[in-house]
Amino acid sequence: MKTSALVDVTALEVALQKFADERDWQKYHSPKNLAMALTGEVGELVELFQWSTEAQSWSLASDPQTAEAVRDELADVLLYLVRLSSVLGVDLNAAVVHKLAKNGVKYPEGDSTPSRD
Repeated sequence: MKTSALVDVTALEVALQKFADERDWQKYHSPKNLAMALTGEVGELVELFQWSTEAQSWSLASDPQTAEAVRDELADVLLYLVRLSSVLGVDLNAAVVHKLAKNGVKYPEGDSTPSRD
């Protein structure tokens, strides 16, 4: 029995390839450059949380002053992650399924230790 994909980014991969092709950006989309861009976007996301208290951090995505920026940075992180996986030929769904299985062994049910993976 085939199970549903946990992650299906096929349409997004196609849209990102089209976007890059229309701008002749393929030459800039090396794995190194995309990984660096992804890191930069994660940094921009983290910056939104930087001086927040734990309590404030829970509402950043719904606060009218920060919600759009949080959404934008999350989207940027996803876009670069999907583009990087596409350029590298990594099937994100297979990677996620494999990693969840590994984490299930490493952190068995009932283990309350937070994951650092």
